[in-house]
Amino acid sequence: MDMNNFFNDLQSKINQAIENSPAKDIEKNVKSMVTQGFSRLDLVTREEFDIQAQVLAKTRAKLEAVETRLAALEAQLTDAKEIKEVK
Repeated sequence: MDMNNFFNDLQSKINQAIENSPAKDIEKNVKSMVTQGFSRLDLVTREEFDIQAQVLAKTRAKLEAVETRLAALEAQLTDAKEIKEVK
């Protein structure tokens, strides 16, 4: 028997033992519990997260533009008040 066949046979027997052992049941139970735990959480998909990140970036850009415009208008108002007070 060559080494390749030996390892393939060994791997097959190990897989067969694992399939018939309580370890497989434990793995199924743990996966079930984890899946159930995640379903209780308010999780979003990566796609939904990326979309919300894009919306947030656009909103921040708009907010910065509005803040800049507001600062300019406040400066104009201050200048107009100063000119009115001087007269």
